[in-house]
Amino acid sequence: MGHSDTICLLQECDSGTKMAVNSIDEVLGYVKNEELKMILTESKHHHEKLEKEILELHDKYNSEEKDPGVMATSMSWLKTNFKLAMNENDQTIAELITDGCHMGLKSLHKYMNDYTDANHDVHEICNRLIDIEEELLEDLEGYL
Repeated sequence: MGHSDTICLLQECDSGTKMAVNSIDEVLGYVKNEELKMILTESKHHHEKLEKEILELHDKYNSEEKDPGVMATSMSWLKTNFKLAMNENDQTIAELITDGCHMGLKSLHKYMNDYTDANHDVHEICNRLIDIEEELLEDLEGYL
């Protein structure tokens, strides 16, 4: 069971990291405030660095990558574009990314509870992803 939990948690972290990068990419072109742009760009880089480590773990555990689900990606795209069409400003962007972080954190904590037998290094990756999301939330507070 441990190997199965390891693969499942690793794949969920992979999917979540990719979703975060995609979400940040979707809004970066709309950001007006340079400091907010820097915060988002830095967080994107942290996610991309973690994604490289996840890819190494996929090789180690003979696991396949996992992209975010089509439905989740589509819904995120629709919500982002609708909200930005209604109110294209930095506060809207901060709200969208904050909502995404909250959903991601909820999912990651659920997966940590579901896949308790995952290997330590995969739990560590998940905890680091949680830390990245929590730091981004904190950094965005002033823009809400």
